[in-house]
Formats: sequence, C-alpha cells, structure tokens
Amino acid sequence: MTFWDHLDELRSVLIRCAAIVVVFAVVAFCFRDELFSIVLAPKETDFFTYQFLRTLGTDPGNFQVDLINTALARQFVIHIQMSFAAGVIVASPYLLFEFFRFISPALYEHERKYFIPALSGSYLMFVLGALVSYFILFPLTFRFLGTYQVNAEVVNMITLDSYISTLLSLTLAMGLIFELPVVCWVLGRLGILTAPMLRSFRRHAIVVILIVAAVITPTGDAFTLFVVSLPIFLLYEASILLLPRE
Repeated sequence: MTFWDHLDELRSVLIRCAAIVVVFAVVAFCFRDELFSIVLAPKETDFFTYQFLRTLGTDPGNFQVDLINTALARQFVIHIQMSFAAGVIVASPYLLFEFFRFISPALYEHERKYFIPALSGSYLMFVLGALVSYFILFPLTFRFLGTYQVNAEVVNMITLDSYISTLLSLTLAMGLIFELPVVCWVLGRLGILTAPMLRSFRRHAIVVILIVAAVITPTGDAFTLFVVSLPIFLLYEASILLLPRE
C-alpha cells in the first residue's frame, strides 16, 4: 500500500470509530436518568464505598451535599459531555480492535507477540485505575472536602460543574497512572529497565510520586494527596515484580 492508501484506510478507521462513539453517545443521552444515577452515586450516603466502610466498623456518618448549577445552559452541556464520555467508554473495546487491525499489518510476528499483551494490559489497567478512582479515591475525596467546614456558619455549595470536572480529571489521571506496570513491562522486554534499577531508585521514586500526586490532585489538601499517592506507590512496587531480575 502507498502512503495515500494508508491515509485512506486511516480515514475509514477514524470514521467508523467516530460513528460508533456517536451511536453510543446518543443512546447514553437518551438514558439520562440511568447515566447520572451512576455519575452522581458517589455523593450519596448509601454508596458502595461508604457501606463497605460501615461493615469494617468505620462509620463515615451520614452527610448531605447538594449540588447546584450556576449557569443557564451548563446542565445541558454537561449532559452532552457525559453522554460522549459514556459513548467512548462503551465503545473502547471496538476502538482498540480498530487500532490493532490498522497497525497489525506493519508488525512482525515477534512484535505482535508483545504488542497484543501490551495493548490488552493497557486497556485493563486503565479500566482498573478508573474503577479505583470511582469507588475509592473520588468518594473519599468528595466525602472529606464536600463536608469540610472551617466554621459552622460557612455553608458548602458545590457546583455540578466542579463535581463533574473533579470526577473526570481524577478518573483520567488514575487511569493513565495505572499504565505504569505495563510501560515498565514493555521497557523490561526491550532491555531498558530491570528490577534492581527500580529498587535502587525507590527513594527517588517516592519523591517523584508525591510530586506527581500533587500535580494531578484536584485539590491541595494532604488527605487527597495521600489517597492518590498510595496506589501509585503500590504500582511502582508491582512494576518491580514484572521486570527481569538482572
């Protein structure tokens, strides 16, 4: 195939991917109540995370945080944004399939042997990072900051825009951070990284992890910083186990 043939094929892939995302986004838009029951669930006291804490004997207590809207068209815009986000999430397996089908003819057999596990692992780790954010990091962050008051006379009024942007940014950041073991595994297969190398830089890594957590943390409090830093450190230790010993 010539360069222009490849370009035409890429255009076809992008059109198919965009079409499937739009279809799922339209479906999600129509199921507004079901979509936002999932999106807004972490703010409710009966959310899974809070119930689990109660079973452990750590009662987070009942709390009430009402979201407000301060812009005329903002709720409609957020509805569209979340519908497209849902469309991308649901269509992501197909998007990865199209990506692999487009790039696989250019891979040698030994490259394909590593590419498939790397691609599959990247997807699974991103999903795992998003789930950790949704079920652990974001609920704890929202519970702490949404009810924190410097004085009883100061009432928190959390906007829907702030809630959604924090949820999306934290979920995206954790999804990308959970790619660390996959990246280290690939570098290890290429002979660039080894387990002793990561062990020798463990102290430096802790400092870098704290810096990265401070950058991606949507708020500047120590509680959220710790909650974000802990999974990253565990991922670093897991990466060591995946690398060659020498």
